[in-house]
Amino acid sequence: MQINVSSRHGHLSPAAQSKIVAKVSRLKRYFDRITALDVTVDLEKPELPTVEIVASAEHFHPMVSREHAPLLWRSVDGAVQKLEQQLRKHKEKVRDHKHVQTGRRMDDGVAVDAAPRSSSETRRS
Repeated sequence: MQINVSSRHGHLSPAAQSKIVAKVSRLKRYFDRITALDVTVDLEKPELPTVEIVASAEHFHPMVSREHAPLLWRSVDGAVQKLEQQLRKHKEKVRDHKHVQTGRRMDDGVAVDAAPRSSSETRRS
């Protein structure tokens, strides 16, 4: 996974960049198909820094989260949390729609045959 950290309208120290990389790299735990994370810190308003994270994943459109808060680290944490929610939701969708059994359906948590019984089977019972 490739992580790019950039800043607009200001400069981030190498220590701040490495801390951001450490916080953002934990997103790999939620969805292992992430190929790249682009983090942009906008320091145009120093009293309200904005953090934007764009996650690129295999076979899916880019996911974007944006957060602004009075402190830079709150912005980073908020953007990471928003992206975690998106990744969890996407992973659930992928996982839930992948394994569909044919010929069976579920009624109230109990598997039921989808094909109705023939009249000869019902007479024997």
